[in-house]
Amino acid sequence: MFHPRRTLKALLPPLAAGLALTALPAQSAQAASTLTNGGFEADGTGAAVPSGWSEYGSTAASYTEAGGHSGGYRLSHWSSSAYKVETYQYLSGLANGSYQLTAWVRSGGGQNAAYIALKNCGGAEQRTDLPVSSTGWIRIVVPVNVTGNQCTISVNSDANAGNWINVDDLTLTSGSSSTAIKGADISSLAKSEAKGGVYRTASGTAGDALTILRSAGMNYARLKVWVNPADGYNNKARVLAVAKRVKAQGMKLLVDFHYSDTWADPGTQTKPAAWAGHSYGQLKTDVYNHTYDVLNALKAQGTTADMVQVGNEINGGMLWSEGSTDNWTQLAGLLNSGYDAVKAVSPATTVALHLAKGGDLAGTRWWFDNAVAKGVRFDVIGLSYYGYWHGTLSDFQTTLDDAATRYGRPVYVAETAYPFRLDSEDALENIIDVSGELVPGYPASTAGQTRWMNDVTSIVEAVPNGRGLGVFYWEATWTAVNGNGWDPADPGSGNGWENQALFGYDDRALPAMAWFRHR
Repeated sequence: MFHPRRTLKALLPPLAAGLALTALPAQSAQAASTLTNGGFEADGTGAAVPSGWSEYGSTAASYTEAGGHSGGYRLSHWSSSAYKVETYQYLSGLANGSYQLTAWVRSGGGQNAAYIALKNCGGAEQRTDLPVSSTGWIRIVVPVNVTGNQCTISVNSDANAGNWINVDDLTLTSGSSSTAIKGADISSLAKSEAKGGVYRTASGTAGDALTILRSAGMNYARLKVWVNPADGYNNKARVLAVAKRVKAQGMKLLVDFHYSDTWADPGTQTKPAAWAGHSYGQLKTDVYNHTYDVLNALKAQGTTADMVQVGNEINGGMLWSEGSTDNWTQLAGLLNSGYDAVKAVSPATTVALHLAKGGDLAGTRWWFDNAVAKGVRFDVIGLSYYGYWHGTLSDFQTTLDDAATRYGRPVYVAETAYPFRLDSEDALENIIDVSGELVPGYPASTAGQTRWMNDVTSIVEAVPNGRGLGVFYWEATWTAVNGNGWDPADPGSGNGWENQALFGYDDRALPAMAWFRHR
């Protein structure tokens, strides 16, 4: 994904958000084997201590009030001065096994910590931070394995004056949750290295970028394929070389076909020069042959692709104009050519269709409704979601959940990213470079970048029926290296994305790599 065009969106100034997690001591409460008053409806508004719950710390900051997610009331934490408070419920007599707490939450952000935890359950405490969402409710989950027949449900705030959260509709059911994919697009890596790019551990030791990413917990690499790019990178030969390194690290491989010689995205789907004069029928053959050729070569060298994207951000179709969404029948034919080629090489390889605008419910429905009606074959759905362009976190969750449910397919975030600073390291202005472009509650800092990734991944983890596969960070290794700019036809072009890499301007691994350890 790339947006050489600047996209400005006026947003409220971001609130400072920290990551310190302050543990509060466990307290005993009335024992029960089921969750009591999880919807906070028992007492009406103004209850200082909700029925079935207990409090610890700045107890005046925890209370019920009108304005629930579903019913009439909710739990809120707020105070006009700094506060630390825990609202908790102790459950005993639980059958041992796997459980999942589900909660609907909102937060104005700015806290040192705001999270829901399951603790004293017999194993490690499990926490999920509350994403910053001041208007729309967001569903989060917390899984735990109960081994001691008991567990404490804990809602925590370590907050500054005026910070607030809302929590409602907590349910505890059997089951578990996780995200299988903790991935990153590293399409820029080979060229970066060839042009002198250096990658370092957090402590400053130079090393292989893939080794550093793998040691942080990355388990899936995404590589784009162009047909005949001007710079000779991101083509079949280069993908084959990097794929060997990916598989040697024990990672899985996603191959992202752009079906172009340059960037393909919602605004640009330019045919490769070699296919320029081809008829629609020839283009179907081109898609099949190119897809088969790259994937079969990967298979032949022992690095079979685990997942394939037939097209990149194809909201408007691909291979314009023949494959435009103005002609769904033809687009369907091209997509099915790609699908058939993937399965001909490896029936076990997952085929994904990838759209941008991950918060656009109506647009996503329109696109996939058409695809299904035209008989397009696919296994999973990938969405790009950049919070500074694609709607709120609540919009994103609504769209992601709907896609998984409406089409009965697993879903994943094909691309997301966030800046750790705003200034540029090279001469090119960064795509996101002023505070007004940021998502409220997520500063352009290493802490803000880390929080963004964990909160996006928590939303994927909460997709119903376990259909949230995971997340790919976009262009983790695209640091500012002379000659490795955005335009493959211009060796002098700069990089507008280095402030959103996972390596800093000192080339060191950034704290946001911690998101790879998300459940």
